[in-house]
Amino acid sequence: MGMGAQRTPQKKKSTTLEFLFSLDSSYTNYGDNTINNNQSSSQELLSIISYCTNFIYTFVDPLETVSQQDFKKLKLTQLLSLLKSPENNLLEDDEIQSALVSMISANLFRPLPPCPNASTTPVDSPDDEEPMAVPVPSWPHLQVVYCILLRLVINADPKTLRNHIDHSFLVNLLLLFQSEDPRERETLKNVYHRIYSKFTFYRSNMRKSMINVFLHYVCEMETQCGVGELLEIWGSIINGFAVPIKEEHKLFLVKVLIPLHKPKGIQTYHRQLAYCVSQFVQKETVLGGIVVRGILKYWPVTNCQKEVLLIGQLEELVENIDPGEYKKLAKPLCAQFAKCLNSCNSQVAERALYLWNNEQFVKMVTLEMEEVFPEVVQRIEMNLKGHWSRSIRQLTESIKPMLEEMDPIMYSKCVKETEHRINMAEQEEMKRKLKWEELEMAVAKKQNL
Repeated sequence: MGMGAQRTPQKKKSTTLEFLFSLDSSYTNYGDNTINNNQSSSQELLSIISYCTNFIYTFVDPLETVSQQDFKKLKLTQLLSLLKSPENNLLEDDEIQSALVSMISANLFRPLPPCPNASTTPVDSPDDEEPMAVPVPSWPHLQVVYCILLRLVINADPKTLRNHIDHSFLVNLLLLFQSEDPRERETLKNVYHRIYSKFTFYRSNMRKSMINVFLHYVCEMETQCGVGELLEIWGSIINGFAVPIKEEHKLFLVKVLIPLHKPKGIQTYHRQLAYCVSQFVQKETVLGGIVVRGILKYWPVTNCQKEVLLIGQLEELVENIDPGEYKKLAKPLCAQFAKCLNSCNSQVAERALYLWNNEQFVKMVTLEMEEVFPEVVQRIEMNLKGHWSRSIRQLTESIKPMLEEMDPIMYSKCVKETEHRINMAEQEEMKRKLKWEELEMAVAKKQNL
């Protein structure tokens, strides 16, 4: 017989009454253990939440120690990992939801430092520069708290959570967009957008609250912190609008989005604003005319960077608007672009000259040649004769043949009219100088007498 391990004969499973009672008892004990485990997890969670609620560290108080701050971060991380655990259904507990929202409010809702405005900003500071990013010292804690809030919003039932995340909570959350730390604004954008998409019963109020922020900025001309992030949220909202677009949404375009082209700080949020506006025009092309006239209404006088941005935006809009609007928009658009051709700022002049490479823009011009061409030709000739930038003169020379080919007879007629107008202006200037000389001579004679 081999030396291998011998198999012991298996005992036949007992089916006696005593065995069944013992089996039932073991299942009962297992269920009790599960309940006890859930209760202990719940108590542990509430204990951690209580600690994180009561101990708030600003990272600027000299009485705080690094060990205290690290221990708080450890507790927050532990709390987040407990909430992420798939085995727990702790977020369904109303008591835990209430405690979590209280802890989140205690940590996030804080007085923010005053934002720089017109009265505190230095005179030499450029108006169109993005405000300097000021990191929040307590970000190591705030970052984890935002993650906890996001986890709560994603996993909890909105119908039960609405008892704790109410209108007041959302208003306070919106105020945090004034933070000067871009990391906080970016994280907050994701959380706020998630709440908007999941809490459908709050959508109308949330839209109104965001609109109030935009209007306050347009009217008060204060800081633009958070405007770009809120416009990103709106870009997603507008993308989901059904066609035909409701009147209340068109009113938002006219009363809010178009006036947002007015502030000097538009450079910090122009990309998001242009996307929102283009979404409206793509859904209903007839809105293009309203948008173009609105932008022209807020055209800058001395802000060259803003001019470059708006020229680019209008060029994109021309490609999307209804061709039926071309005849109506050709004259006001070309009048503004023609002025830009002679801009003393070479970037503005260059951007306006590059418009003539756009087929849709040229097509629009051809529909109103008699109205548009004279001023365009005049500006082109002025560039060739007297613009200070050599590169602009060269670029103008490369565009002139294309304009001549569009209508050679009209171009030559416009050149003659321009030359005649210039000669008349020179004659008037000579007459004015002669009058001044006569007056000076008359005054000198009186003084000699």
